[in-house]
Amino acid sequence: MSTNQSEKAAVEEQPKRGLKQLKDLLKKLKNKLKDIYENKLKRKPKTEKENETGNAARRKQKQKEEKQIDAGAETDVVTRKQQKKKQKEEKRLNKKPRRRIFPIWLRIIVVLIFCAVALVVGLMVGYGVIGDGKPSDVLEMDTWQHIIDIVKKEK
Repeated sequence: MSTNQSEKAAVEEQPKRGLKQLKDLLKKLKNKLKDIYENKLKRKPKTEKENETGNAARRKQKQKEEKQIDAGAETDVVTRKQQKKKQKEEKRLNKKPRRRIFPIWLRIIVVLIFCAVALVVGLMVGYGVIGDGKPSDVLEMDTWQHIIDIVKKEK
């Protein structure tokens, strides 16, 4: 029984320890924020000359940091490229082959057939309904020869 009671006590203390640690962290953060805020209030305003020299120093520091980053980035880029290659190879190996129900070549043929049908229907509507002729005359070669003669104006 004593082991069960000690286990229960240990389990009950764990959340209390966690809360205590969180409270301590919050106090530390609060104190740091106070210090930062007080330091900002204590600062004296800089003159223009001090601002310019500070900006130049900051620029130089930034350039140094960029050079360091560039030097380190070359090795990072290589590893990133290698990682991407490895991921692509894994994807390619794990990819299931895709079997289309309606193949692309069949889609192209169907689209071309639909275009041809739409052209014929359009010609029949234009010649038969709008032009007051027989819609079936559009399919005869004589009609087209007559239209070509009119366009070229042969005598």
